[in-house]
Amino acid sequence: MTILRATGTDLDVEESGQGRDLLLLHSLLTDRGSFARVVPTLGKSRRVLLAALPGFDRSTAAGPTIEDYADRIAAFLPSLSRGKPDVIANGFGGVIAVALAARHGDRIGRLVLCDTTATFPEAGRVPFRNMAAAVEKAGMSAIVDTAVKRIFSPDYLLRHPEAVDERRAVLLRADPRHFAGACRALATVDLRPALPKIANPALVVVGTLDSATPPELARDLAKGIRGATLREIPDCGHCPPLQEPEKFLAAIRDFLEL
Repeated sequence: MTILRATGTDLDVEESGQGRDLLLLHSLLTDRGSFARVVPTLGKSRRVLLAALPGFDRSTAAGPTIEDYADRIAAFLPSLSRGKPDVIANGFGGVIAVALAARHGDRIGRLVLCDTTATFPEAGRVPFRNMAAAVEKAGMSAIVDTAVKRIFSPDYLLRHPEAVDERRAVLLRADPRHFAGACRALATVDLRPALPKIANPALVVVGTLDSATPPELARDLAKGIRGATLREIPDCGHCPPLQEPEKFLAAIRDFLEL
């Protein structure tokens, strides 16, 4: 683990592997451990940089907007990477990556945007506002059961009941204040006007059973980024690297030249 410091803030990063740099940004409802099943394969040909998003683990909080999170990541790129890193980003991390590409696209390479979006319809914003209010009132335990159901598809949880306890432990480590801030950033984000600015090669990946960021949002995102392609992973929920690591790696392998 390395703590990088820039502009009076910290970024908590884990590094492994060798090769061209690859930056991984995790989802709101997980942590960087959600990439654990794919990192060994990625590390065979890439120097993998696992960043804790601002406000998670030992990374200093940012906010209040998604653009603030993206600018924070951008500020660390000179010390974080030896070139222009490719980026794999899931969920909340994916929204940040969209803003990062629109605002600082010349500092990064290719984008894999996994189960993410440029904006949410009103019905999709309500859960974020509700989760923010709940954790501020009663702590992270108030949203654990709801959050786990947003990460995985119901049939996966039936086959893997242990996933509930694993995710509960991860969520309970989060800081309620920073989690609430991230929820509110997601509840207000609208990056659709910025999509035409993105010139980075982009691959949008989505699990067909994702209820947190439904496939139609990923399809809209792919349509909004010039030249982007879309891959759908059947029978998978919000976090393919965690739920279906082999299928996820197969979906991104050619794009990233792994």
